[in-house]
Amino acid sequence: MTESQLADRECTACTGDEDPLEGEELIPLFEDLDRDVWEVVDEHHLEGTYEFADFRDALEFTKEVGELAEEEFHHPDIHLSWGEVVIELWTHKIDGLRETDFVMAARMDRFYEEYDE
Repeated sequence: MTESQLADRECTACTGDEDPLEGEELIPLFEDLDRDVWEVVDEHHLEGTYEFADFRDALEFTKEVGELAEEEFHHPDIHLSWGEVVIELWTHKIDGLRETDFVMAARMDRFYEEYDE
């Protein structure tokens, strides 16, 4: 997987005035994510499943994602289990996807690279 430039983009706060991304608008953003991990569900949210060798690594990854979420004030649903972390991500204020959701997902992919070696 190549290093994502999407992960370097700024996360911007949602004003609630913008419309969710739809259809063709989603494609270039999705193509910059790890497609073995992520899927776009009903053009509404991203769902990513990260696999780990054990619970400890899954927990450490969850902590990293949690710190990122607090830093950016953009909070995904996180489901932690043995050897797996499932992330659901969308912008609640507009009940759909924005570029920032994809930026957050790309940053999570970057975190995951250290575990997926």
